[in-house]
Amino acid sequence: MSRHGTELINPFKVLEHVGVRRGWFVADLGCGSQGHFVFPAAQLVGGDGRVYAVDILKTALHAVERAAKHDQYWKVYPVWSNIEVVHAARIPDASLDLTLIVNNLFLSTNRAGLVQEAIRLTKPGGLILCIEWQKGKTVIGPPDAQRLALLEARRCFKDTCLEEVEGFSAGEYHYALLLRRTLPPLEAEVLQVSHPTHR
Repeated sequence: MSRHGTELINPFKVLEHVGVRRGWFVADLGCGSQGHFVFPAAQLVGGDGRVYAVDILKTALHAVERAAKHDQYWKVYPVWSNIEVVHAARIPDASLDLTLIVNNLFLSTNRAGLVQEAIRLTKPGGLILCIEWQKGKTVIGPPDAQRLALLEARRCFKDTCLEEVEGFSAGEYHYALLLRRTLPPLEAEVLQVSHPTHR
């Protein structure tokens, strides 16, 4: 398996599909030791952006940190946290343009907590991208009984402040679910009011 994990999922293709641009702030919740999405995201957001690599395993974070220094990704920030606990990650509320949950929802024992933490971190108008194994027996990946169907993943993200943007294929064995955090009603109303100009 390469650092970017392109054998199963092409992270560049997925992130470009989502529309990641320079200057974006991104977090990968449960990034793992390879940083499959961390480093491609760091390339796309550039020096003005920021990528948080979040994991509960310190060994994984040390591996990401070493790789980031070796490849001179100065805007990659390892964050030690339990991704299922709201407010556990030391990342400011509503600060991210994109929050990633890749192959972690099916493993989670507190999916509601994981989803709420992703919502907390994502700014209004920002995106949450969930990628999961497709249902069906394959020679690789977790047992079929452990996998989440797209419909099940949608249920996990049923929240009044989220709207689905699209579902799409993230490779031969994975699907992606892209959601947007909507503006709270009061903020949306304020934005629609045109401010009078002073003459």
